[in-house]
Amino acid sequence: QVQLVESGGGLVQSGGSLRLTCEFPGGTFSPYTMGWFRQVPEKEREFVATIGWSGGTKYFADNVKGRATISRNNAKNTITLQMSALRPEDTAVYYCNRASGAEAWPIDDIWGQGTQVTVSS
Repeated sequence: QVQLVESGGGLVQSGGSLRLTCEFPGGTFSPYTMGWFRQVPEKEREFVATIGWSGGTKYFADNVKGRATISRNNAKNTITLQMSALRPEDTAVYYCNRASGAEAWPIDDIWGQGTQVTVSS
């Protein structure tokens, strides 16, 4: 079964940076708008950022705007989220998936395992 694979998370101090990568072995992100979402325990998954198929259209949640960059490589079938000036409230499990607006529209109704980002104060 194909599965999204997120990586790059870890433990970082407040003010630090991380680069998260999403891959889809056996699948394709074509021609979808893709996004990053995050979730903390007992809360709903929330939108972080999206990027259109061509890479020219990008949207960011207000709470990461100016600190996040999203990019994609359609040839390599990867989506990347670069986060800087990280804050403790950025601590969450980060997921990627197809997006429709600021909402997740999961490919084949599947989610990957996500990648844990923990920001210490």
